[in-house]
Amino acid sequence: MVSKRRPAENLSRSKRTNAATGEYPGEAMMNEESKSFVGLLALLSIVVLGACLDVAGQTPTEVQLQSRPRLAGSVRAPAVMVSAASAGGEEVDENDVVRVDTQLISVPVVVRDQEGRRVTGLTASAFQLYEDGLPQRVATFAASDTPFEIALFLDTSGSTRADIELIRSAAYAFIESLRPGDRVAVLSLAATEDGGKKRATVAVQSYLTADRQALREALQNIRSSNGTPYYDAVERTVKDIFHDSPAPELQGRRALVGLTDGVDSASLSDFSSMQAHLLKADLLAYFVEIDTENYVEDRLVADCEDDRTLRLSRAQLERYRRIFDPRADEADYSDFCRLGSFERMAINRSLYKLARAEMGQLARDTGGRTFQATSLEAARDAFAQVAAEIGRQYSLGYYSTNPSTDGRFRKIRVDVQGIAGAQVSAREGYKTIQR
Repeated sequence: MVSKRRPAENLSRSKRTNAATGEYPGEAMMNEESKSFVGLLALLSIVVLGACLDVAGQTPTEVQLQSRPRLAGSVRAPAVMVSAASAGGEEVDENDVVRVDTQLISVPVVVRDQEGRRVTGLTASAFQLYEDGLPQRVATFAASDTPFEIALFLDTSGSTRADIELIRSAAYAFIESLRPGDRVAVLSLAATEDGGKKRATVAVQSYLTADRQALREALQNIRSSNGTPYYDAVERTVKDIFHDSPAPELQGRRALVGLTDGVDSASLSDFSSMQAHLLKADLLAYFVEIDTENYVEDRLVADCEDDRTLRLSRAQLERYRRIFDPRADEADYSDFCRLGSFERMAINRSLYKLARAEMGQLARDTGGRTFQATSLEAARDAFAQVAAEIGRQYSLGYYSTNPSTDGRFRKIRVDVQGIAGAQVSAREGYKTIQR
């Protein structure tokens, strides 16, 4: 932040004093102690005025940026200089801030030798980063054995409600497969009373801890819900679990791991808001995608009087209308039971397709991955793949030399030196946020 005090206020005050006595008009009877105090104020005003004029005489590039707001999830960049464009010749008040936004780009990297074995023990000097073919300086680095912080979100709605024990078992197997120093938080869904009606909410069962027994007890507390506030769960993860900036050694070592089908039915938030929070927090996003589409569809097409019928929520119907049928009247999608079987199937399939696309986009944008699970029994294997991915990662970070915010995709390439036939898996790229 660059702040320049305006000398005019102090100067005008000194000009209002009597030139001969240094007294203010109407204060001729001031005692000697007060006169001395006023004289001291006048002297300080002259000193401050001189200092301000001295700074004003410098060129804008000579005024070094002392501090700047930090983006959540970023580390402090090297000191930069305020350009003439940012100064603009305009007077800057002491409460104004000159902002220089510099986004740290996190790049998770897995290195294998030509036989496919994981390579450990590499240092930052072994890596060369490129963005759109241009070399970038590695600003942050964490070795593959550096601990991770993981928020584990468990979707306990829909078809999973009858299989809570399978979810607990798969989740604990995942936690046990992590390294001893990795810390985990557990979030799940819950049903709460709101005005006499049950509403699906997000519950934090455990904050970040490496205590495996505490995490086992947290998993015993998960319950089923009658809706899926998936977007709200991601925002809650950012705000409650990762609200503080990471320590330097944990930069790029934080992740959201979600077990869900990704179909939101009850959030107060929306995808755009959730995506913005996730990207700002600089979290890797991994999703174990449970395939519940056929289970849900079979129950959607049943008669509304059938006890086993599942209904699409008003929020889901409105999201479908807004995205897939924007010219339709809201009343056309206001009553689920008035929709025919084929309409219900079409809506359901579109929402599942949208959910898979959204999870894939979040994974790509953050450098994470998605893993398919055809059932909760298969979720254990998918979780094992996530744990293996996290356990062998190096984490690199850099500040792009391209200051543009045009919203275009930028391609990332990572080379490893000194290892013949090295196989490198890394984040493919990212999109800038347009302003």
